[in-house]
Amino acid sequence: MTEFITIATFNFAHEVMVLKTILDRESIPYLFQNENLVSIDPLASLAYGGIQLKIHPNDIEAVQTILDDLNNNLKIV
Repeated sequence: MTEFITIATFNFAHEVMVLKTILDRESIPYLFQNENLVSIDPLASLAYGGIQLKIHPNDIEAVQTILDDLNNNLKIV
């Protein structure tokens, strides 16, 4: 896991649910750091640095494409 890098940060646990499903389906190894801490205490998310999506450097392009697709297709506001 020392090779994993942070590619995105989220403030709330519910923001990572769809992304987890996609990453699992694509068989991309990942780690959401601080996910449990933020789930327990969502108001302190900024203090913990948010939920950090960590991936292997070899998967940067694939994950960035997934993140871009999600940002373009899930505009709620």
